Amino acid sequence: MTATQERPAAEIGRDRRRKEDQRLITGRTRWTDNLTLPGMLHLAMVRSPFAHATITSIDTEAAKSAPDIVTVVTGADVADEQGSIPTAWNITTEQKSPPHPAIAVDRVAFAGEIVAVVVARSAAAARDAAELVNVDYEELPAALDLKQAAEDTVLAHPDLGTNRSAFWQFDSADAGTGGSVDGAIEEARANGIVIEREYRQQRLIPAFMEPRSFVCDPTGEQLVLWSSTQIPHITRFFLAAVLGISESKIRVIAPDVGGGFGGKLQFVPEEIIAVLLARRTGKSVKYTETRSESLMAAHHGRDQWQRLTLAATSDGTVTGLKVDLLADLGAYAGTVGGGVPILGAFMFNAIYKFPAYQFNCTTLYTNKTLTDAYRGAGRPEATYAIERLMDELAVEVGVDPMAIREQNWIKHEEFPFTTVAGLEYDSGNYEAATEKAMAMFGYDDLRAEQKRRRDAGDRVQLGLGISTFTEMCGLAPSRVLGALNYGAGGWEHAAIRMGGTGKVEVVTGVSAHGQGHETAFSQIVADRLGVPFEDVEVLHGDTQIATKGYDTYGSRSLVVGGEALVRAADKVIEKARPIAAHLLEASVDDLEFTDGRFSVKGTDQGMAIGEIATAVFAAHNLPDGIEPSLDSDATFDPVSFSFPHGTHLCAMEVDTETGAVTMRKYVCVDDIGNIINPLIVAGQVHGGLVQGIAQALWEEAVHDDSGTLVSGSFVDYLLPTSADTISFDIDHTTSPSTTNTLGTKGVGEAGCIASTPAVVNAVVDAVRHLGISDIQMPCTPERVWKAIHDAGGGGADPTTGAAAPHFDESTGMDGTVDRTAGGAL
Repeated sequence: MTATQERPAAEIGRDRRRKEDQRLITGRTRWTDNLTLPGMLHLAMVRSPFAHATITSIDTEAAKSAPDIVTVVTGADVADEQGSIPTAWNITTEQKSPPHPAIAVDRVAFAGEIVAVVVARSAAAARDAAELVNVDYEELPAALDLKQAAEDTVLAHPDLGTNRSAFWQFDSADAGTGGSVDGAIEEARANGIVIEREYRQQRLIPAFMEPRSFVCDPTGEQLVLWSSTQIPHITRFFLAAVLGISESKIRVIAPDVGGGFGGKLQFVPEEIIAVLLARRTGKSVKYTETRSESLMAAHHGRDQWQRLTLAATSDGTVTGLKVDLLADLGAYAGTVGGGVPILGAFMFNAIYKFPAYQFNCTTLYTNKTLTDAYRGAGRPEATYAIERLMDELAVEVGVDPMAIREQNWIKHEEFPFTTVAGLEYDSGNYEAATEKAMAMFGYDDLRAEQKRRRDAGDRVQLGLGISTFTEMCGLAPSRVLGALNYGAGGWEHAAIRMGGTGKVEVVTGVSAHGQGHETAFSQIVADRLGVPFEDVEVLHGDTQIATKGYDTYGSRSLVVGGEALVRAADKVIEKARPIAAHLLEASVDDLEFTDGRFSVKGTDQGMAIGEIATAVFAAHNLPDGIEPSLDSDATFDPVSFSFPHGTHLCAMEVDTETGAVTMRKYVCVDDIGNIINPLIVAGQVHGGLVQGIAQALWEEAVHDDSGTLVSGSFVDYLLPTSADTISFDIDHTTSPSTTNTLGTKGVGEAGCIASTPAVVNAVVDAVRHLGISDIQMPCTPERVWKAIHDAGGGGADPTTGAAAPHFDESTGMDGTVDRTAGGAL
């Protein structure tokens, strides 16, 4: 028998337009809010206007009497069945976590917390009736300022007796990965340089395209929940745990989901409420939040104060790093919110060879919306701090900021390299990425232009910003997560089903919300099995179809989920091998499998794997004892994280009279290992860059003195448009990962992690000669102008650009450097 199937072209590394896009961009798909079930009811939430208050009474009679109202439910009505929303990550056994009811019963802990739910026959009727629910509150003092919360001046949850949730420390001396950081700092105070800085990571809002939406159908043998979520499998687990329902009786479906960025990584009150009220009414119910509700009450991200102490020799060789972190959890511990700061613990040392390191983190409760994972989750915060700090070290030594990085980073010949934080970086080449980025950027020419502008005293000054970063992604080995007290694993599951016509059905446990899984996974399987790209169908996001999985976050879909697919495909090939040998009347040992075809060595005899699938479907002529199936599945638990890296360079122009900032040029060269689809990668990088740049320049969730979110609409919460950004110049170098078959490293969060410090470093660099060493994010024109005004426009050494000490009112620190070896403060 001779194969008739033509050899498909290689898919991995090929630009492929996404399979998903036709239905997504035309709207010819099924979002949760598009679903309409027979007899479906609608929910509206009544939310607290106060950040902290006792509920003294709730009058629902007027709402219940409104047209088309079925019922109104308060927290007291479901107090015995709603349970408490769990957290998956208690970072210590002593972590304090207040009970988190889906509907508040007697006290609210943030503005936006749900206090009652209206059930109606239409969404409009539910919203109208929600306005008629009369709630009396007795306002309580609110814990709002993070630093004051650390002093327990006002308690967010009086019953806890403190605002402190947990304290977590990593010390290289205790871990055996490095020396004593206190000793390194003491030595540097005597003979080198000690730099102390404090940086603010402002509160951000994920602001995904599609607001969260939930539909629950209780009418069948299984309870079915459609949810715009990143985590259908985890949601199923939590529903079973909280409500005491068998997992086999719960089906969670994440249809096409319009963006997440970590913002749909949570098990949320609205999901429990939808299930409770569907069961109570015996009818399907739907809830879709408004954009205002999304901004106010869906989770927020970041929100940290970072105090850093860096020790170095007088020539700028780093010797120690100490990090003290205050992290705002908001009113409750989110699904993984308590652990987000310690993800950053392993990244503050970044690409640098620190001999000593200590990380101290205190997580705190305030009366604000809870914080949780937001694109990058802990790693952008760490990267920002260390890349800002390396610029400060360069200024003190009097060298170019790139030179100080090159002096301290891990050299390519030193890989694999075990860091002071205890992680083994498997591969990388910072020199290659940097060399390419510098050439693309025209670094030397821009530095020369910067000097000309300074010498001429131009009104518009030029600044250059650098971010040489790495991150850990591909979350992650289950044993490592267990050691960090994470409540779940990091494995991933995949299955491949071979149809009788030779078509391939792929089932993956990761759940897409815009990343292009269907396209990239089709390319992987097409190459592995040697079948046409068009013949591969990818199924995901439904716990009835993909029965096992750990879902999508932490840039794990390709690195972990893709590797599971590779292993499932290899099992298909091995199951087909004895059948092919039988049909070809050859020995198994004489068969080769190449480009989707089994062939007999030394002959032209062969069969395509699709032909074997057809033969298996008929089962007319199979070897004795062989089951008529090629279907295979695999579960992959990674042996390590993956470590993408890159060099990002930004040129910013600053108008010193108005404070206006303008991006002139942005170049990045990322090393994400082997690339499956360059077109998808470019989209991921561009999207990440814009989010990171937005943190640097525009985005900030702001609360007033009473705890009300005053940036609660897109009028006040500034998301960039295409008119606010420029065209980015992106490229790649390749150091394949050694920890997975594909050699991939992950790209979903890279742009967001690297771009923020590059932009802020550029803004500060533009005005550093005026005596400015920091501007708190976002670097709005007002803040930039105020920094220039407060500095008096001078105080710097015009030759080196080294800034004079400047007191920063926003942090209370003077930003001074102890340089005993080189002179006085």
